[in-house]
Amino acid sequence: MYGAEVWQISTREINKILSTEMDVLRRSARKSRIERIKNEHIKEIMGLKEKPDIIDIIERKRLQWYGHVKRMQDERLPKLIMEWIPGERRKRGRRRKTWMEGVRAAMKTRHLEGDQWLNRKEWCLGFTRPDR
Repeated sequence: MYGAEVWQISTREINKILSTEMDVLRRSARKSRIERIKNEHIKEIMGLKEKPDIIDIIERKRLQWYGHVKRMQDERLPKLIMEWIPGERRKRGRRRKTWMEGVRAAMKTRHLEGDQWLNRKEWCLGFTRPDR
């Protein structure tokens, strides 16, 4: 999952990724959808019941990158790009979900504050699996 920290994934893509993950787990467990075994039971068989799913891992990587960039010096290029706001008008229609909106949503589900990234240890403690 190289570069997952900068991906912005739509809800439709999240569903596709999760279904692909479950398909891989089912195939690894040699269980078919015809057998009508629940996803939780497949995860138990594979020993992944308490492990985070792939979307949680992507969100954690995104938050790690966000904290890393926010702690950078102001003149560094990644920080300048992250804080840059384009000056031109947007196209018509519903606007796309931005990367920063995804970071804010991940922070909200993990109960992280906006300035908590200043303390690296506190920030890393917020990467535990969110309550769903």
